[in-house]
Amino acid sequence: MSKRSVADLKIGEKAIIKAFSDKWLSLKLLEMGCLPGTEVCLHCKAPLGDPICINVAGYCLSMRKSEAAVIIVE
Repeated sequence: MSKRSVADLKIGEKAIIKAFSDKWLSLKLLEMGCLPGTEVCLHCKAPLGDPICINVAGYCLSMRKSEAAVIIVE
């Protein structure tokens, strides 16, 4: 079974943060409020698909798709 990440979500789809695949980038994401167990929802994507905007912990957070691919969800 493959791991899904925030980058794999469709617009409006919700998921729960499970883990991070990159140790160093996870520190940055934790500081931005992407905590394990938190619900995230893909809000929108730029016209070419990158960057993306997610709703997490009650606010909108924009990030590169490569950063979103680090966030493993279930």
